[in-house]
Amino acid sequence: MTASPLRTAPGPVSRILHARELGIVLALVALVTVTALRNPRFLSPQSLRDLLLSASIVAVLAVGQTAVIVTRNVDLSVGSILGLTAFGIGKLFIAAPGLPVAIGILVAVLGGALLGALNGGLIAAARVPALVVTLGTLYIFRGVDFAWASGQQINAADMPDTLLTLGTQTVLGVPVLAITAVVVAALASWYLASYRSGRELYAIGSDPDAARLYGIDVGRRVLGAFVFSGATAGLAGAMYAARFGTLDATAGRGIELEVVAAAVVGGVAIFGGSGTAYGAAIGALLLTTISTSLAVLRINPFWQQAVVGLLILLAIGLDRLLTLRAERSLRRRSPHGR
Repeated sequence: MTASPLRTAPGPVSRILHARELGIVLALVALVTVTALRNPRFLSPQSLRDLLLSASIVAVLAVGQTAVIVTRNVDLSVGSILGLTAFGIGKLFIAAPGLPVAIGILVAVLGGALLGALNGGLIAAARVPALVVTLGTLYIFRGVDFAWASGQQINAADMPDTLLTLGTQTVLGVPVLAITAVVVAALASWYLASYRSGRELYAIGSDPDAARLYGIDVGRRVLGAFVFSGATAGLAGAMYAARFGTLDATAGRGIELEVVAAAVVGGVAIFGGSGTAYGAAIGALLLTTISTSLAVLRINPFWQQAVVGLLILLAIGLDRLLTLRAERSLRRRSPHGR
């Protein structure tokens, strides 16, 4: 009897070369190189800081969105949650001027998680499609924000200096908000890859019915994904307040589509089952870089939207191609395959 050869685990270099995110990184490097050749000031320290600051809030939202999309759902209410929590943290600091900033940020995160739980509860309990539920709560949360603000605007003078400092402070030249986004992406990636509950989210996205038969509590896992997405939106609201200082009911309006685009461009399959949190964060950085590069190169802003749309189509096409290749590979390995 001849023993079959054992399969060895791929090494780090092989994993990097086969990572879906490698193409995004190469596209990002090519874009930065071309833009810098046309305008060397694009790589100035101030320009790079502005680029990282602009991408950090979208990146945090895209990380939360990843946990939802891999379960074959979507959260369209993240922009409204950001706006509501940003305005809420402003009102909180006006009502309690001496409140520690960390407490204010924690309140924003918990408030976002509560709104995410509302989304997840409706989807899990009522079995209503996430697209419908979060489209409805998008308008409900934004309506509450407008009713609460009543045309009022919170100025930077009303905010604590410590919070505003977080929006401009750097560590070794890297903005604190960008470091925050990297930490959130790293923790989320580690959880999704290392914990059983994280891997179950991918199983749900790959085949919800099979996941139920396997004994996975699909409703509870989906609820947890939406709670996490809401919590990251609450954190993004605190980051928005720190960066801009001036707050009104329009904060984060329309950002939800940019967040979904960042996740999809970053390699998160729109049909669920695959994708990484750090890939979504890189996707947010790529979209922000495209926007900045086109402005630097003085190209019509119309092309920015066209390029983003093209990237989404390419990402979906690539995801479909990889799925078909994986199915063919599994059929060849199966003893009953044809």
